[in-house]
Amino acid sequence: MKTAKLLPVLATLLLHGTFVWAQDYKKLHQEAIVVDTHNDVLINVMEGLDIADDLTGKTHSDLARFKEGGVDVQVFSVWSEGSLGKGREFKYALAQIDSLYALAARNPDKMQVVTTPAGLMAAVKQKKLAAMIGVEGGHMIEDNLAYLDSLYALGTRYMTLTWNNSTSWASSAKDEAEGTVPNAKKGLNDFGKQVVRRMNKLGMMVDLSHVGEQTFWDAIQTTTKPVLVSHSCVHAINPHFRNLTDAQIKAVGKNGGVIDLNFFSGFLDSGFDKRQAQFMARHKPELDSLKQLNWSSDARTAWLTKQYPREATQVRPPLSLLLDHLDHIVRLVGVDHVGLGSDFDGISSTPQQLDDVTDFPLITKELLARGYSKTDIEKILGGNFIRVFKANAGS
Repeated sequence: MKTAKLLPVLATLLLHGTFVWAQDYKKLHQEAIVVDTHNDVLINVMEGLDIADDLTGKTHSDLARFKEGGVDVQVFSVWSEGSLGKGREFKYALAQIDSLYALAARNPDKMQVVTTPAGLMAAVKQKKLAAMIGVEGGHMIEDNLAYLDSLYALGTRYMTLTWNNSTSWASSAKDEAEGTVPNAKKGLNDFGKQVVRRMNKLGMMVDLSHVGEQTFWDAIQTTTKPVLVSHSCVHAINPHFRNLTDAQIKAVGKNGGVIDLNFFSGFLDSGFDKRQAQFMARHKPELDSLKQLNWSSDARTAWLTKQYPREATQVRPPLSLLLDHLDHIVRLVGVDHVGLGSDFDGISSTPQQLDDVTDFPLITKELLARGYSKTDIEKILGGNFIRVFKANAGS
């Protein structure tokens, strides 16, 4: 009898406790400065979309959803695949930067382009999205230090030394892994080291995502400031050429830098590619029909995902795997050297539950569940990046 009377009381306490805990993670997420160091939605903007509109179902990101997801600082990627040729890569970078400034000018109450740590903090205080610029690929400076200076003057605060394509002065991870480095030697040549030193002098963060291992080590030995790894994961969990080995992770820790985790399923999960291939093979006739209609590969994949949502979800890794990558880095070098670099709008698959930028709070929920303290979570969500930004900016 006594047990029966206690059950409703215990149930009420349990439900209340769950509610309070849920509110706590949401409150913590809203109070923290949340920084995402890599988002590719500017490419969609260049194709005519406006992130001031509701782009749900079309992109991972728009201004309203950044707000809903508690994202305070977004580094927008300026990117090209490197096939435009000299005389055009730099101009395309300028066009993307112009598009970001135009967005900010049209939405002054919602976002602001920031170039200094003080500007970042001011925008956050005003509850505006602090928009930063990161150039993804050194090919966009066209072997010209004056172009690097110009990109900095226009607000660029990090540059990824390479994208998948190598430059004349730095070898990429893809080329090093596949044996297709176009240069006589892997790594940075003398001009590449000049680029790193110039970035240090300007106050532009050196981003080592996408670079080959030899380029990584040459850059680490050349830089005098903490580096950024804007959107990469852990090689020990998934041995993909885009991921960092334990030795590289330890070097970033020793350097004082920060590794921001990429949300792409293929970088997180070693079994993803196989599951994805099986999913596509099961629906090959439909995909072949769409191909005959000149649908792009991305469009065909998107269509298949919408047609078979349950199958598509099962292909994706669990959210917990992203946290496993984070835990691994923390075990190796501590909580001061890890953050978030989603790669939203530049990737075709994300972990389950992380469907778009509105789902960032779920990461905070998982961090709390894994026992991370409030202080640690604030570092992971954005504090670590801000520290590195300050160290490079000299403030």
